[in-house]
Amino acid sequence: MMARRCECAVGLREALVERRFAVTAEVTPPRGADVRRTLEAAETLRGWVDAVNVTDGSRAVMRMSSLAVGRLLLEAGLEPVLQLTCRDRNRIALQAELLGAHALGLPNVLCLTGDPVRAGDQPAARPVNELEAVRLLQLVAAFNEGRDPVEGSLPDGATNLYAGAAADPQSSSWSGLVTRVKRKRAAGARFIQTQMVMDARCLRRFVEEVTGPMDLPVLAGVFLLKSARNARFINRVVPGALIPEAVIERLESASDPAAEGVVIAAEQVATYRDIAQGVHVMAVKAEERIPEILRQAGLVRVEGEIGTQQLRHGLLLR
Repeated sequence: MMARRCECAVGLREALVERRFAVTAEVTPPRGADVRRTLEAAETLRGWVDAVNVTDGSRAVMRMSSLAVGRLLLEAGLEPVLQLTCRDRNRIALQAELLGAHALGLPNVLCLTGDPVRAGDQPAARPVNELEAVRLLQLVAAFNEGRDPVEGSLPDGATNLYAGAAADPQSSSWSGLVTRVKRKRAAGARFIQTQMVMDARCLRRFVEEVTGPMDLPVLAGVFLLKSARNARFINRVVPGALIPEAVIERLESASDPAAEGVVIAAEQVATYRDIAQGVHVMAVKAEERIPEILRQAGLVRVEGEIGTQQLRHGLLLR
């Protein structure tokens, strides 16, 4: 029997379809079997976000199944975005994950190729990469149309997964970026969550010239920087990261770099409100600071207990 989806929130799909300013944030599954810390981190986001992303082996490091954590979030009354990567699974395993996500009531899936194995702490592991993000999006679209990947129709009817994709507005290859986003839109992407964006001009051009004409909503990536050292580390090890030296100098000269990082992130959220349809906030091992980022950016938490019979109407703007 298919598990019922928790009716605890209006949700990401509704927020984007209704063209409200949407906010997502992400949590990382544990490197072990105890999920309490991850669930506690997600709980701090209640009332502040429309959905919570669950990363899937980010940076090719072992973590608990994103599918399992997504279901636990749903049971806690928080809408998950299941991140699903192609790096570690062949098409049969990806098909199984998608059908399982639908059966468990997970409404959203972010289709990703995945970070290379060499970026992780088990470089001898063997990657799969039979599919990549575009072909995974095509698979979601086929399931949503009730099509069996081999022949005929799915015997139990179509799935209902809201599929998204990732993009980097600061990509060094503009033509490659445009081509890739067009392919993802044609394959079935219904929203874009971007990588960390530090240049509002790049984001504006991306929205105005690429996703806007496609009617494809964008949630701009905002990353919480903790210190100048942290920023330089990210520039060194994260592919495509382009944290400006001026930002690093702000962190270096601040009496409280962690607080300055919150201010910088809040400034980005406030700026991106006038450019994109939402933001995606990333604060690795510091999720409890995300509400303060949003508060400083002028967003208001939805008050009141969120129960299974009470709809949440998303973030309000001051």
